[in-house]
Amino acid sequence: MRKLSKSKLIAYRQCPKRLWLEIHRPDLREDSAATQAIFSVGHSVGEIAQRLYDPLGTGVLLDPQREGFNSAFRRSLELLATDQPIFEAGYAIEGALAFADVMMPGEQSGQRVWHMVEVKSSTSVKDYQRDDTAIQAYIARQAGVPLASVALAHIDTEFIYPGAGDYRGLLKEQDLTEEAFARESEVREWIAAAHIVAEQSVEPEITTGDQCGSPFACGFYDYCAAQEPKAEYPVYWLPRIQSPTLRAHIEAHPALDLRDTPDELLNDIQKRVKQCTLSGETYFDAAGAAAMLSGQTLPAYFLDFESIQFAVPQWAGSRPFQQICFQFSLHTLDRSGKLESTAFLDLSGNDPSRAFAEALIAACGKTGPVYVYNAGFEGARIGELADRYSDLAAGLLAIKQRLFDLLPITRTHYYHPSQQGSWSIKAVLPTVAPDLSYEALDGVQNGGMAMDAYLEAIHPDTTSERKAEIERQLLAYCGLDTFAMVRLWQFLASRTDLEFQA
Repeated sequence: MRKLSKSKLIAYRQCPKRLWLEIHRPDLREDSAATQAIFSVGHSVGEIAQRLYDPLGTGVLLDPQREGFNSAFRRSLELLATDQPIFEAGYAIEGALAFADVMMPGEQSGQRVWHMVEVKSSTSVKDYQRDDTAIQAYIARQAGVPLASVALAHIDTEFIYPGAGDYRGLLKEQDLTEEAFARESEVREWIAAAHIVAEQSVEPEITTGDQCGSPFACGFYDYCAAQEPKAEYPVYWLPRIQSPTLRAHIEAHPALDLRDTPDELLNDIQKRVKQCTLSGETYFDAAGAAAMLSGQTLPAYFLDFESIQFAVPQWAGSRPFQQICFQFSLHTLDRSGKLESTAFLDLSGNDPSRAFAEALIAACGKTGPVYVYNAGFEGARIGELADRYSDLAAGLLAIKQRLFDLLPITRTHYYHPSQQGSWSIKAVLPTVAPDLSYEALDGVQNGGMAMDAYLEAIHPDTTSERKAEIERQLLAYCGLDTFAMVRLWQFLASRTDLEFQA
């Protein structure tokens, strides 16, 4: 009988078809960039955990890929007689295997016992992680480990990094011993059921659904979706599907087409999306949009931020997963109709926050609307900077008070069939300014690529030539974001008297 790893058992818990494909057709798996980023974050948190649980460096890190699985299993059991912390200890039983992130020695009634810790990069304990911990504890105990307790350690978002590599307090443990030990019969059933699926000669017949993205985005989604009938106008083009009645209707009709979706289940915006999609006609309430902008005068500013976040804070004074702004682009339209651009970009590798805040205050002037697209993001970042730098707070909060969001106006007064239910700036821009294109940009074309480019630029091994190329790409990308807002504002405000060149 093959031994299923803990990750395979969790895959089974998400979807039996996913487990079957991981075993029999792993070549079909295509993990997204976001999934790869999650793996990378988990690795960085794991490295910090080893330093926190073994500050003296006396522990043992096992590497089954290097020394072989059988050797790792044997050594894991041998190390139970020591008083050393063990990292990536592996245990195997009939039908299953698992590797523990952290094993800490202890004593109970004069006997050596062990405390197991599963380390996660999440900020709280998730339901699937409870399954994970139950599986881990079951396999270890069945393998003969005198396991006294088991806990899950997750990121504490209240932690503020003091600097100098001091990450004490980054992780918070939650004891799951009683719960994990009580679920042994469940785990046995999961293992048995997963083996039945794994040994099937054909894949299970399971349609795509909510399980495809929960608790993880499944790398087999494209393969599974390609096997199903396609709607010409998919119902998932509807925005904000939150109504329980509508959700239930969609779940009961997986290949639902907008043409077959009853209007009485839709809100006004969803009805508009359906009507425009089926008719192929654009909706634009030009008078309404212009009216919402009529009270705003020149000069006007068009602002966009780029940011990065780290599960393990990199700079003193920052928190886990805090959005750290490293770039902004600003287009300024003066009273005469002249348009100028300003930019800030810090690729030094140092904390860019204070320099970013100072440059922002200097660039945004004292009066006039500061247009953004989805003000919640820029507003939150400005508020955080004001909290960090009290001497800059007045200037920053004054800018925050001037933010004017173009997204609600666009969502209320405009929709083009090609948007497919999205009002992102990248979905709207081609419909109002077809001469502009993110796809025409060299290198960086979206926010995810901007974060990747930033990380590459600040890496010490990146050459000066490559860094200069990344700088050019980032400036072009963020600059297009704000110029796109200029053109969108011009369209919504019906300012045909103005002409702008990129």
